[in-house]
Amino acid sequence: MHHANHYYGHSHVLARYCGLDDRDPPRIHGYLQHGWNIGDGMAYDHEFVPGVPLFLWSERTRRRAWSLGRRQTYVVGAPWAYLLALEPDGPPQREGTIWYPFHGWEGQQVVGDHGRLIDEIRAVEPGPVTVCLYWQEYLSTRVRQHYERAGFRVVCHGYRGGRWRDLDPGFLHRQLAELRRHRRVASNRLCSAVFYGILAGCEPAVYGDPMHLAGEVPIWGGQPRIRRQWSDLHGPQVDLTAARALAVAELGADRLLPPAELRRLFRWPEPADRHGMEVCR
Repeated sequence: MHHANHYYGHSHVLARYCGLDDRDPPRIHGYLQHGWNIGDGMAYDHEFVPGVPLFLWSERTRRRAWSLGRRQTYVVGAPWAYLLALEPDGPPQREGTIWYPFHGWEGQQVVGDHGRLIDEIRAVEPGPVTVCLYWQEYLSTRVRQHYERAGFRVVCHGYRGGRWRDLDPGFLHRQLAELRRHRRVASNRLCSAVFYGILAGCEPAVYGDPMHLAGEVPIWGGQPRIRRQWSDLHGPQVDLTAARALAVAELGADRLLPPAELRRLFRWPEPADRHGMEVCR
């Protein structure tokens, strides 16, 4: 089905959870939410075939989808939450902050003042700072050097993939390893990475110049709505109990399905045993 189901290695993580070969995951019969948003969970610029199911991260997202007229929806939980269930242990020591500047994507470039953002980060973060850039910004010497010259460690988790090319099954694994080595996670916009960091045990923060995309359309209410509706997550310091509850709710970490149920929804086969025979159930 849709190539976005394989973004960030999502289908690979879910195949592993379901006991299938994560090197070559089956196609998901439906559209899998691939990032957090404030609408129906789907990318607003994608076209969808009517009647094909939507697999959404959370009950909150499903309710928003219903309000927008989407009916064939199923709550399955975020692939990130399944990865944490598969790899629950983290390092005992954490230090510093991993910071995710708002980034563009293959179709749009981000517009903003990185120098100003660096000043804001320096004013807030006391410990060592790792800046994680999207691959476009990471390959841009001009953008990357802003942060390197500021003395920050700069990393990139990899490619998200697209059109069944440049797939990167290790993306989420690298992100998890980075988050687990840091005490804090921060960004200038509330995003998937902040929710991921909270679930992985980081203290979150959202502050600084939010920047914008060239030609950005404030769909579903844009940044004003995000700051209003998720105000508990904004600021250099936030309430950790409230942040954790919001991350669980938005990622559907309390709604993970058993492997057999997930396979049924995706129309995936039963796992085979080591001799290649179907497992009897």
